[in-house]
Amino acid sequence: MTLVVVGSSLAGLRAVEAARREGFAGEIVLIGAERHLAYDRPALSKAYLVTGEPVRHFQTVQVLRDDLQVDVRLGVTATGLDPAAKIVRTSTGVVPYDTLVIATGAAPRVPPDIPALDGVLALRTMEDAAALRELLHPGTRVLVLGAGFIGSEVASSSRQLGAVPTVIDSAPVPLVRAVGTDIGRALASLHMRNGTPLRLATAVEEFIGRDRVEGVRLTTGEILPADLVVVGVGAAPATGWLTECGIELDPRDHGIVCDAYLRTSLPDVFAAGDVAHWPNADLGATMRLENWTNASAQGAHAGTNAVTPDAMTPYRTVPYFWSDWYGQRIQFVGTGAGDDVEFVSGGPDEERFIAAVWQGDRLVGAAALNEPRKVMKLRRLIALRGTRQDVRELLDPVPQAVGFAGREESLPSVSGTTSERRQS
Repeated sequence: MTLVVVGSSLAGLRAVEAARREGFAGEIVLIGAERHLAYDRPALSKAYLVTGEPVRHFQTVQVLRDDLQVDVRLGVTATGLDPAAKIVRTSTGVVPYDTLVIATGAAPRVPPDIPALDGVLALRTMEDAAALRELLHPGTRVLVLGAGFIGSEVASSSRQLGAVPTVIDSAPVPLVRAVGTDIGRALASLHMRNGTPLRLATAVEEFIGRDRVEGVRLTTGEILPADLVVVGVGAAPATGWLTECGIELDPRDHGIVCDAYLRTSLPDVFAAGDVAHWPNADLGATMRLENWTNASAQGAHAGTNAVTPDAMTPYRTVPYFWSDWYGQRIQFVGTGAGDDVEFVSGGPDEERFIAAVWQGDRLVGAAALNEPRKVMKLRRLIALRGTRQDVRELLDPVPQAVGFAGREESLPSVSGTTSERRQS
């Protein structure tokens, strides 16, 4: 019995660890295109850019090989999948499998009209971050294309280093798909309040420069000088190697369509992490999440289900992610897709706030700025299908109140990790 995991970032690593933790005694092969084992990608746009401190690795190759008996193959690219023969084609040959977990993650979207000029970079890998850090100096004029979380973190880190960033986004309000319009507008204001110009509802029409970028012309006609352009317009599931194998891909972004157990449309093939769409029962919606928390928990769940076919459980979670801009901690739980958004503590222009996302009377999401102690309670409350009254009691507790406060001891697991699932 051979389990093959394609993708050596966090989701793939957690799948391997979970399989062994469940007592799987067969052969495990871990294939990764990067030459590094899983490391802390969120730090690439934050602490690493600012301080250059070493990026944390989550495990060592030696431990995987010696302690977990994993055949680790780094620097190897998956090039195709033959589900009939049950083999993965790679840059170094074919790898047979009995069960397969796909955890290839997502790759930065690079618009096709971006020229190959020095000084135009995307950020995904440790090597990308090292190259960017070498170019960031006091006074460097940095244009960041994309006001999402990665682009905003790069802008914040650039300003900490004394560079002069400007953020450009084609949407009138950034982050709408992630957090909704009201919360997106509140977060975007952090740029202006910290001295970073924000150009919205515009895009780059032309790059200026012969060999090295010197500036851009926007669709508004404005010309912005630049020493460096960082492309951060989102990421797309890394599924190009799967287009000929018959696996079902979502028509919108080509992510892998999974069921609640993280099984794909192909027999004995699972998927996890940035690459996977799945129906999330906790929020009654099909989702694909690009964040550290989900990659870790979903990878472990896929690895467990892959080696325990008679005891599989559905993966369900209340999403959680965080970001740091200009020394401010942003946290979000649940979904930004709801009927109504209410700032239940603080306001959109204040240094601390909590914004609740409602679907009718039910809490389905919440954003917090500099309110770390309350976020996990709100996350659990979303799993409990909490109401407006429950949120009021949480934020302004009344002695002997009936509601969320009285239910907290029986709150369910929301992370989807193996250990928590076994307790439920």
